[in-house]
Amino acid sequence: MSLVGAFPGIRELRRRTIRQPVNPMDRATVVSIYPKRIEEIKHTIEPGRFNIPAGSIEVPAILVVGPSSWWREIDEEQPLLEIPVSSIQIADSVVRDYCNGILASNMGDCMPGLFYVPGEHNLITLKKSYQHELDKAAANQKRFYTELVKLADALWARSQGNPLAISDDMRLAARELNLVETKDPEYPICATCKFPDPEHPMTQKLLDMAKQLPAS
Repeated sequence: MSLVGAFPGIRELRRRTIRQPVNPMDRATVVSIYPKRIEEIKHTIEPGRFNIPAGSIEVPAILVVGPSSWWREIDEEQPLLEIPVSSIQIADSVVRDYCNGILASNMGDCMPGLFYVPGEHNLITLKKSYQHELDKAAANQKRFYTELVKLADALWARSQGNPLAISDDMRLAARELNLVETKDPEYPICATCKFPDPEHPMTQKLLDMAKQLPAS
């Protein structure tokens, strides 16, 4: 029911999503040794955008997060009710929502090197207090890479060597495990995809020789 005689705009003013003061001690740190930039967007909470740079085991990337909020509607005439969400819940959501949708990730001992710890940390305090978590993440990530390479081998065989069957994550896993096959600089045909390198000086010679062959 609308208010009779209310000032125009009073309803919208009362239903604004205004956050209450947050606890400055409510902090958690998301840590990534995954060499890819991560962007997670939560459309139903505020703040809801979380960006983590690419990291490594030598220089982990960190993102300190605080609490967020969402708003529950009581009825159309009442102010929206703010529901706070703790930093630990936010950090857990960032890690799980990203890793849960990735091929070969089992969310246990085989997943990208992404985790979180309570409190606000920098690289010095992180390595001092949570080196065991970094080592665990590195082992999980290596198993994740190994599983991706196994899947890539299977897809490569089933697709008869179609390079489109291999995803960017699989190529990343092969590079991180140092399994990238080196190309012979004297040979213009790629040993992986079986296609000639258009920039190789011998490619044009091979094409010219093919044109000279008698038609069958």
